[in-house]
Formats: sequence, C-alpha cells, structure tokens
Amino acid sequence: MTHLYEHYQMVRSQTERICAPLKVEDYVVQPIVDVSPPKWHLGHTTWFFENFILAAHYPGYQLYNPSFNFCFNSYYESQGPRVQRALRGNLTRPQIEEVYAYRQYVDQYMQRFFEQGLLTEALTYVLQIGINHEQQHQELLLTDLKYILGNNPLFPAYIEGKSLPEASPAKPANWLAITEGVYEVGHEGEEFCYDNEQGRHKVFLHAFQVQDRLVTNAEYMAFMEDGGYEQFQWWKAEGLDWVRNTGAQAPLYWFHEQGEWWQYTLYGLQKVNPDLPVTHINYYEADAFARWKGLRLPTEFEWEVACRQYAETPSPESNLQEKQNFMPIGEQQGMQFWGDAWEWTDSAYLPYPFYSPPEGALGEYNGKFMINQMVLRGGSCATPDSHIRSTYRNFFHADKQWQFTGIRLAQTL
Repeated sequence: MTHLYEHYQMVRSQTERICAPLKVEDYVVQPIVDVSPPKWHLGHTTWFFENFILAAHYPGYQLYNPSFNFCFNSYYESQGPRVQRALRGNLTRPQIEEVYAYRQYVDQYMQRFFEQGLLTEALTYVLQIGINHEQQHQELLLTDLKYILGNNPLFPAYIEGKSLPEASPAKPANWLAITEGVYEVGHEGEEFCYDNEQGRHKVFLHAFQVQDRLVTNAEYMAFMEDGGYEQFQWWKAEGLDWVRNTGAQAPLYWFHEQGEWWQYTLYGLQKVNPDLPVTHINYYEADAFARWKGLRLPTEFEWEVACRQYAETPSPESNLQEKQNFMPIGEQQGMQFWGDAWEWTDSAYLPYPFYSPPEGALGEYNGKFMINQMVLRGGSCATPDSHIRSTYRNFFHADKQWQFTGIRLAQTL
C-alpha cells in the first residue's frame, strides 16, 4: 500500500510539473475538438479519484464542488450529463487557481484514505486505473500543448531556455526476422494492465520481418519529393479523400520556408533534422509511405512478437523519475521499440478473444471505442516510461496526426 501511495504522489506531482511552464492564458485554449485545455486535464484527472474512490468509498466525504462532475466528466454516460467535448475551451470558470485547489483538496483526502486503511483489494485496481489514467493524460497534456502552441502564430516554445536534445545519427535500417509459428499475445502476469490487453491468446503468424528502427525524416522527405501526396496509387480511398480535402503535403507541424523544411517542436521552431524519426503522421500517411516503399506496416501481433523477441521491456521500478525530453531523438536502445514514437500498425482496434470489460462505469473505459480505430504500439517521447509495456494497445482514428506517431516497416517472408 505504501508503494501505491508513493506512485500516486509521484504521478500527481508529475502532472503539475508538466504544467509548470504554462502561462494563465495557456490553460484554457482548445483549437480543435481533439485537443482539451490543460485546465480541463487537471480537473478531469482529479475528478476520476474523487468520483470513483472518495465519493463512493470514503465515509462522509463531501464533494469539493458538485458542479465539477458536469465540468470534468469525460465520456462516462453512467456518471451523468457533462460539458460537450468541443466546448471544454469555454470553461473560463472555474479559474485555474480553483482547479489547483481542487487537486489539493482531493490529494489531502486521498492521503487520509490511505492512512485510514480504506484501500481494499477490490479498490486497488480502481486506484491503479486512476494512476495510469493520469499518466495517459500527462501524454495528452504534452501533445495538446504542442498543438495549442504550435498553432500560435508566434510559435512559442513550451520549454524556454533549453535547446533541442542532441540526436544520434540514423543508422542504416536492418531487418529483424521472425519465424513462422503460433505465438501467444496479450498481457500475462500480476502487473497492471488495461482490460483491452486481455485475454491472452494464440495467433498464427507467417514468417515476417520488421525493420530495426523507425522511418526517418529524410526517408519520408524522399516520399514527399517523389510526389507521394499526389500519386493516388499509394493511398487507400479514404486516405486519398483526406489528402484532397485537407491539401496535406507534409507531416503536421512542418513548414517549408526558403527552400528548407522547418517543424514546430516543444522547444520552438526548428529545422527538420533528417536523422530523427518522422512523427505526427496519420495512418493514411504511414500506409501510403509503406506502399511507396513496396513494404507494409506490421500488424499489432507481429509488432508485439518482434518487440518481445528483440527488445527488453523497460522496468517500471527503474523509471519512476519520468523523462523530460518530449522530443523523439532517434535513440537506438531497444531497436526504438520504446519511447520515440507511437507506431501505426495495420490492425483495427478490436477486442481480443475472451475480452470482458469491468462491471460498472469502468466498463466504459476501453470497450466502447473498439470501432473505426487503428492500433498503435510502443509508446512515444511523451509517454511516461513507467507506463510503457509490450502489450499496451493505444488506438486512434486513421486521420489523427497530433500524437507523436511514426512508422516501422514490415514485410512477409
């Protein structure tokens, strides 16, 4: 229990460290429906603990403000009405000072909850979901902030006074081969996982190979220079519609000025480094690039099997102090399976065999989103290290670019 409380404290303080560089005006901006204001993230993650633990299981607990359930409920139909997602930026009230006071109030009662021994075995999983849920929002905070600041005409840096982390030169891409066979995929063991990582099951895979690093900016620029966005043969029909409707010609945050490509980063506007992994591309772009190369994207099962065979999973115990690079830097450790960019797979987000969502409100966490989305694997530079594992299934719609999303190539042998 002591370890869980320490983890709770660490995660809660990390969220506030992420927000520390912000100005008051930054907290409320919502440029698009996909992006939530930082103030809303701070309130929503707090509401989760208040609503699912304190209000339900702490005798005599008084809600900080009953209206906050309407303000900070995200998508839980069972928890009542809520502010529409697209209108979160209209919440100029409560003020940010009150949201921080709300966090402090809930944290104080959570401390008492632990001290009074109220954490039962049944509630432990709810607490773990809450902790991991806040880590998901730490990543969303960073990606949302990048969109907020990256669409500011001044391109202000989130991290002022610091330079971009030094990048390693990209090495030549090699192949990691996997033999044909039946493999087990999905979570096993007693460590925390989300319900969508269960149940573990067998899959048959034909012999295949994946590249031992991510596709670089230089490689993607070659696709662009070859007219990749104009040539219909590389694109699936829905992707081609997206290109034509949006006029896309490059990854998100890229700008062509005076014959050079620049990109917005959390460190401000920088020249595109050809050796870094390409990021902020959607599934359509990743798939089109792979087709242009005469290759394909791996399935999520191929990715998991290759990852387990060739990369050691980071240990959560050794990564409690979270990284603060917030930029893919092309590290070769673990064949880049971990912590540079989320990798698009060619798998639809669907339930595993034997999948069973939790009872009650937490059954809404993952299962109802298993439609019209694609699976990503591996974690990004914005993903907390202690949150990364080989079975983690992220998922987004095919047109989304605002996450740190990249490409690993595969081919059948």
